[in-house]
Amino acid sequence: MSLSSVFNIAGMGMSAQSTRLNTIASNIANAETVSSSIDQTYRARHPVFATVFQNAQNGDRGSLFADQDSAGVGVQVLGVVEDQSTLMPRYEPNHPSADDNGYVYYPNVNVVEEMADMISASRAFQTNTEMMNTAKQMMQRVLTLGQ
Repeated sequence: MSLSSVFNIAGMGMSAQSTRLNTIASNIANAETVSSSIDQTYRARHPVFATVFQNAQNGDRGSLFADQDSAGVGVQVLGVVEDQSTLMPRYEPNHPSADDNGYVYYPNVNVVEEMADMISASRAFQTNTEMMNTAKQMMQRVLTLGQ
C-alpha cells in the first residue's frame, strides 16, 4: 500500500461520513413532522456502510490464510435504509392532521440518539481529515530529504 492511497481511503471515509451527516440532518429536520396515517409518516433513515477490500499484492502466495490476506482500502455506502421500529401515535384530537380516532403519528426519530450519532460522524470526518493532513506532511518531508 502506497502513501498516496491514504488520500483515497480518507476521501472515501469523508464521503461516507458526509452521507451519514446528511441522513442525520434529514432525521432531525423531520423529527416533529406528523401524519394522520402510519404509511405516510416519516421513518428515520440510516446509511449502511461496507468495507472495500483489496486482495493482497502478488496474488495468492500459497498461504493457508490466502482468503484472509486482504487489506481494507476504504468504505462505501451500500444504501440508506428506513428504520422499521414502531412509530409514536399520540392522542391529539384537536390537531389538524388527526385521523378519525384523534391520533396523529410521529416519526421514530430519537433526537438525542441522532445528536450523539452526529457527533460521532463529525469526529470520524475530522479523523479522516487529519489522516490526509498527516500524509501530506509526510510526503512533503520526503521531498525535502535530498536537500
